[in-house]
Amino acid sequence: MRYLILPEKVQARVQELADRISEDYQGKTPLFVGVLKGAFVFLADLIRATRLENLWVDFLAVSSYGDATVHSGEVQILKDLSVSVEGRHVILVEDIVDTGLTLRYLRQLLLDRNPASLRICVLLDKKERREVEVPVDYVGFEIPDAFVVGYGLDWAERYRHLPGIAVVDGSEAS
Repeated sequence: MRYLILPEKVQARVQELADRISEDYQGKTPLFVGVLKGAFVFLADLIRATRLENLWVDFLAVSSYGDATVHSGEVQILKDLSVSVEGRHVILVEDIVDTGLTLRYLRQLLLDRNPASLRICVLLDKKERREVEVPVDYVGFEIPDAFVVGYGLDWAERYRHLPGIAVVDGSEAS
């Protein structure tokens, strides 16, 4: 296993994203919606780095990969939001966008609930794998088509604790 993005680069980029979000939402009370489980570390660091006076946090849990390394093609909601998004400024926070299928599904799910606004923030963007286009407003890093773990991202619940983004090769996956 090797680091694709070192921990200090991840932290610096999270701060840059938090600064942009702070500017964009100054005077507002955004609702950050984290997608569990992968985005929880990113979301925690992101909201701590903002300069916002007030913000809310809620979570969605979805399954689209299971223990596999490829998208199953179906998105299943495992945990829905506990607060309404109607009339709120929502920032959907996701760990990674690759095929775009999960993010497109979640975006439409939230739009159907009538938020005042909806923006999407992702730590990692794997454009080479895109099957459907989905608008992303804040992107941490564009990465190549490799299976990555760390900073909340896992492979079968392993490696979430790594402070940077690492590439899993064939020997790690056994």
